Amino acid sequence: MNTKKIKFLSIVVPVVFMITGTSVFGKSAIQKLTSKDKAEKVKDEVKKVTAQARIPSGVRKHSLGVGIGQTFIAGDFQDTGEDQITWDLLYNYSASYSFDLLVNFHHSKHSFANTYTQLSSLNLGIKSKFYQIDAFSPYAVGGFGFYAPRVKREVNGQLRESETKVAFGYHLGIGGDLRLNDEVTVGLLGQYHNPFDVKQEIGPEVEGRYYKLLITAFYSF
Repeated sequence: MNTKKIKFLSIVVPVVFMITGTSVFGKSAIQKLTSKDKAEKVKDEVKKVTAQARIPSGVRKHSLGVGIGQTFIAGDFQDTGEDQITWDLLYNYSASYSFDLLVNFHHSKHSFANTYTQLSSLNLGIKSKFYQIDAFSPYAVGGFGFYAPRVKREVNGQLRESETKVAFGYHLGIGGDLRLNDEVTVGLLGQYHNPFDVKQEIGPEVEGRYYKLLITAFYSF
C-alpha cells in the first residue's frame, strides 16, 4: 500500500467513525428524551382520570328547585283550614351517590269561613337513595326543622289569632327523581310534617300536622 493511500485512509476512517458515532449517539439521546416526555404525559393523564373518578358525574352538585302540589292538613289544623294547592322552595346538594342534603322552605295560608291555619317552615333533611335504575332513583328523606304555625280560631266564644312562635319539628318522606340531563331533574315527593306543640298565653296549644304531595323540578349547577 502506497503512502498516499495510507494517508487517505488515516483521514477518512476517523471522520466516518466520528460522524457515525455522533449520529447514533444523537439518535439514542433523542429517543431517550422523547420516551421520557411521553412517560410524563401519560402519567399526567392517569392522574387526571383518577381525580375525575374520585368525583363522579352528578355528585357534589348544587340544585335549586320548586315543588308544586297539594297540602293536606290534619289534626287540629283541620278545624280552622282546608286543603289546597301550595308550592315549596327546595335546595339539594348531592354529597354522594347514596346521600343528598335537602332543604325545604314553605309558607301557606289555609282559610275556612272566618278562621285560618297558617303554615311556615324551614327544614333540613337527608335523602337516602335506595338504588339507581338508569336515570331514575327512588329515595326516602327525613330530618328536622323550624316551624311557625299560626291559627285563627274560636277561644271562649271569640275569634282569636294565636301568637307567632317558632317551634322545632320533624318530617318524613318518600319520593323519586328522574334526571333528564346534567342540569334538569324532575320527580315526585310525598312528605309528612309534624311541628311540636306551641303553648299560648290565652287559649289551648297550637297543634296539628300536615302532609304534602309535590311535583318537583330542579336545576343543577
